[in-house]
Amino acid sequence: MNRNDNKTRCEWCGSDPLYVKYHDEEWGREITDDHKMFEFLILESAQAGLSWITILRRREGYRRAFAGFDARKVAGFSAQDVERLMQDTGIIRNRRKIESAISNARLFLEVQDECGSFCNYLKSFLPNGQPVINHWKTMSEIPASTPLSDAISKDMKKRGFKFFGTTICYAHLQATGLVNDHLENCFCRQESVK
Repeated sequence: MNRNDNKTRCEWCGSDPLYVKYHDEEWGREITDDHKMFEFLILESAQAGLSWITILRRREGYRRAFAGFDARKVAGFSAQDVERLMQDTGIIRNRRKIESAISNARLFLEVQDECGSFCNYLKSFLPNGQPVINHWKTMSEIPASTPLSDAISKDMKKRGFKFFGTTICYAHLQATGLVNDHLENCFCRQESVK
């Protein structure tokens, strides 16, 4: 619960204003726009091995560094861009993650061409193409991965995507609202499943 407004929230967001805003306004809300989906793909992949708040605090740095999350522009990045990004203090300067963001952008475009949109691709794994709505009462009930995230990450790995294992995939599904894991007593859940 945030002390300022008496709303009950998922415990993971704590009281950091940036985290609370992200929880309240974005996390678990279904994304149907490929541009936004690509943003989350870049950010979730960058998170691997780090906390989400670390990435969230650098989000604007990532936005600047990765061409406003324009997949076509990022797909065209060169070795010179990799070197430029390795000097950018606004992002996590991990060469493998930077290079994977560029190659993932190219793969993202291939999936768009094949499926009409990346959102369509992800929804093809969902039961009846609809978001999964879970019924968790406590944080300890929420899994780190599921058979759904296993299947998607396996397919994405086969396609060549990097830094998108089953745990990162599940976090991506939660963040983009394809899986609604807001706790049952969270005000966001109550708003989203009316």
